[in-house]
Order: sequence, then structure tokens, then C-alpha cells
Amino acid sequence: MLDEIARVQEDLEAEIAGAHTQESLEQIRIKFLGKKGRLTTLMRSLGGVPAEERPQVGQKLNKLKKRAEQLLAEKQEAIKSSAIAARWDAERIDVTLPGFPFAMGRRHPLQVVLLEIEEIFSSMGFKIAEGPDIEYDYYNFEALNIPREHPARDMQDSYYISSDILLRTHTSPVQIRTMEAMQGELPVRIIAPGKVYRRDDDVTHSPMFHQVEGLAVDKHISMADLKGTLLLFVREMFGGDREIRLRPSFFPFTEPSAEVDISCIICDGRGCRVCSETGWLEILGSGMVHPRVLEMSGYDPKEVTGYAFGMGVERIAMLKYGIDDIRLFYHNDLRMLEQY
Repeated sequence: MLDEIARVQEDLEAEIAGAHTQESLEQIRIKFLGKKGRLTTLMRSLGGVPAEERPQVGQKLNKLKKRAEQLLAEKQEAIKSSAIAARWDAERIDVTLPGFPFAMGRRHPLQVVLLEIEEIFSSMGFKIAEGPDIEYDYYNFEALNIPREHPARDMQDSYYISSDILLRTHTSPVQIRTMEAMQGELPVRIIAPGKVYRRDDDVTHSPMFHQVEGLAVDKHISMADLKGTLLLFVREMFGGDREIRLRPSFFPFTEPSAEVDISCIICDGRGCRVCSETGWLEILGSGMVHPRVLEMSGYDPKEVTGYAFGMGVERIAMLKYGIDDIRLFYHNDLRMLEQY
């Protein structure tokens, strides 16, 4: 029996040393340690060994089994390391070769316009405020003087997650959150850029678009301050010869309210196809903050006043760059995007 153990050990070590793949190593394991393997068979025949020799033979067999398992594990790790090294040699990069040129990226036209809007208003003392895209109905409507039964909701009730939570339809909730956080402190002067979501989809509307809203609250603020602020913005954005006009309108959260037009950037106000021969292009909505909104946000409408305005970034970009279909911003067509 001892001679057979020695032969098995010699054959095992030789075959493991000659193995070069995981598959061949597995075959060796089965040959010696499988259910019908040579070493397994010897261990099962231990009962036939004379009693006086059995301890010595059993010790030899156990030692050989541990030796076999150790050699198999070491060889398996060596084969794995060798395969990794070979792959590394095959894929090694020659660092002395010249590098590949990479084209520089550029900002999306909407991002360019948004950054320009933020820069203009920041230069006038407005701070940038942000809020969540998923908003409470209270901040999106109730606190803006739009109760549940108000018909103004028909144009904006859009993507509800629950009865009281929805994707915001404008960035006006940021105005409310800011005034609440300031707890009556003056002055309030912010712009609120961000994504908004409405049930719209055509050449001039998108289910998701970008908006910038502005708010200023202080003592003695008037429509004249609003007009002066917007005139400066328009001239910084579209050129120093632009003019604006305010047309009476209605928004539940402002009173009085006004739509703001700019003199046509194509015909300089003379009248053309783009402006429908009127000489004016609509650009944004605005007005004096409704007393009810001030009151619900913690400000006394008898002591302070304020103005607010809101504009679509896509609308500004379409006018600035002469784009006639809002959907072009989202097609990711490099031929269009690389122009700006």
C-alpha cells in the first residue's frame, strides 16, 4: 500500500506540473480526487490494510490528500496569473505612440442662453434660487392664489404623482419657498431657473422645458421698477436698440399683470412675417405680486410690494437664434447643435 501511495504521489505531482489550462487541471483533480479517483480509491481501501499498518497508511493518505489540494490550488492560481499576463502583453498600449485627437465639446444652446440670462440678472443684484422638480400642490398652486377650483389650473394641471404631489408646472414655487425661508426679511431679489413640466407638445411647446422666473420684494417697488428691469434685460440679451411694451393680461399670482413684447429682432419693429406685421414679439409674462401671495408667504402687503416675471428659456433661445421649432433642441442632431 505504501508503494502505491508513493506512485500516486509521483504521478499526481508530474501531471499537475505539466498542466497549462484550467480544463486540464480539472481533469487531473477528477482523476485523483474524484469519486472514482486513484487517491479516493486508496482511501476507501484503508479498511483492508492490516491493523498494525493502518495508522501509518492513514497518515500518509491524509498527508497526500492535503498535498494534492494544495498543489491544485497553487497551479490554478498560476494558470490564472499567466492568462492575465498574456492578455496584458497582447493589449499593452505603446505609450510612445502619438495620442488620438479628441474634439472639444461645447455647451448646448439652451445652456448658453440660460447662463447668459443668469449673468445678466446677477449683474443687477438678483440671486439664483433653486427648488425641487417634484413639488407639493400647495406650493405649485395654492400659495400662488390658484385654489383647486380655479380655472387657471386647466392649462397647467399636468403630471400628478399623487393628489397633492406633481411635477412642477413653473418655477414660481421657488418664489414662495424663498419668501417663507426669509421670514419677512427685505429685500427679496431672486431668479429661479429650472425645468418645468406641462401637457404640451408642438412646434412651440414641449412637455418638459426650461423656465426662469424672477421676484423682487421690497418697500415702494412699482411697475416702473419692473419695466426698467425687463428693458435692461432685453437690451443686454438682444441688443441695445430693443424696445419693450407691456400689454394688460391676467395671472392669478400677480395684479396688475402684463405680457411683455419686444420690438421684432428681424424687422426692427417695422412689421414682417415673423412678427405677423405687428412689429412686436411676445417674450414673457409679468406683473406686481398679488397681495394674497405676499400675505400667504409671510409678508404684509400693506408694508411691501413686489414684482414677478417668468420666461421660457427655449422661447428666448428661439428668438435669439432664429429657431422655428422647439423640438430641435431635443433631437440631439449635431448638425444643428454645433451651430451655436
